[in-house]
Amino acid sequence: MTTMARTAVGSPALEPLRSLMGALLALVLALGLAGATQAVDGVHFDEPAASGDFGEDVTFTTTFSADPPPLRVELVTRQPGEGSDRVAIANVEREGDHWRASVSQGGYVAPNTSWRYHFRAVTPDGPVEGPSAGHRVVDRRFDWALLEGEGVRVWTYEGGEEFARRALTIAEEALDETATLLGIDELQPVDFFIYTDTRAFRQAMGPATRENVGGQAHIASRSLFGLIEPSQIDSDWVTEVISHELAHLVFHDVVDNPYQYPPRWLNEGVAVYLSRGHSDADRSTVEAAARAGAIIPLEGLGGQFPTRASRQSLAYAESHDAVEYLVDNYGEPALVKLLKAFGEGRGLDGAFSWATGQDFEAFDLGWLASLGAEPPTPYGPQPVEPGPVPDAWADAPRALIG
Repeated sequence: MTTMARTAVGSPALEPLRSLMGALLALVLALGLAGATQAVDGVHFDEPAASGDFGEDVTFTTTFSADPPPLRVELVTRQPGEGSDRVAIANVEREGDHWRASVSQGGYVAPNTSWRYHFRAVTPDGPVEGPSAGHRVVDRRFDWALLEGEGVRVWTYEGGEEFARRALTIAEEALDETATLLGIDELQPVDFFIYTDTRAFRQAMGPATRENVGGQAHIASRSLFGLIEPSQIDSDWVTEVISHELAHLVFHDVVDNPYQYPPRWLNEGVAVYLSRGHSDADRSTVEAAARAGAIIPLEGLGGQFPTRASRQSLAYAESHDAVEYLVDNYGEPALVKLLKAFGEGRGLDGAFSWATGQDFEAFDLGWLASLGAEPPTPYGPQPVEPGPVPDAWADAPRALIG
């Protein structure tokens, strides 16, 4: 069941979810601070407020009374999914019988970014916590329309309901298929914002966005952003982009842990595997690189991919091919087991050993061998021979501390 509504992004259409999220975060915050916070007479906070949308500075403010004045006032913020608070020192000014505290944050902030926040006074007798509130950044350059489905909310400003409904169908099917394969029973809702203007999309995604990017998934806000013109909605490319970016969100749900996040090649490889499937073109690209001695070992694809177009394309092709190799040799259940092992905090070698029976280095060498590629010689510092050992150490070994 879907409903189409013309609404501002910050409208009551999302209030039930926002209220629930706010209540849960407030409960977590209260439990975390219960042991450390002291009630201190003489400091009383009013309700805080925040202003600022996309393209503007975000300013948090509050007023409070205090006698005597506190040592300092802090702004405490947390975004959804973060495991800890962020603290900033507030600017405090006297306003009649009260004080006004404020913190202004400039720089790029993506649309749909949200915070729970409150102010805290630090006094000689202990901290005093003020009431909490929430703020979400909205891209108010457009009059957004909302089409709400099962687990996905599509936001559009052009194309009409038919365009939005087609995008919703693609997103729901992709989310369901990915969640089913990776064994996720329940997913948090995803906001899908569709831009039809290239310049507006690039501005929304930030100054570091590469020119060939047509979609981005923002994990913290569970937001998917796509650059899709109404005439493109039935193209295979659009289906692939939507499925690819949603796969990143589900991937994160499976592997998120406080210890070691999976390497990027695995993240991107799984996204390509789930969105596009088998590709002879990717295999040909990787085999050609292997013959030319230009292959990038998987160890070199754990972080950011190369920026040069040809090497970036190779990085994606290799990532997909490595995942295909894993599935062909160990089966899809091993891929699911691998991702869940990361989620359990097993780390790189532990996850591969658990899922495939061998550590990551052995897997990497096996994949290279399947391509007929020799392991490349690593660049950078190399192991050196140990230096000479003093005769006294060799002749009369003894404890250095006696």
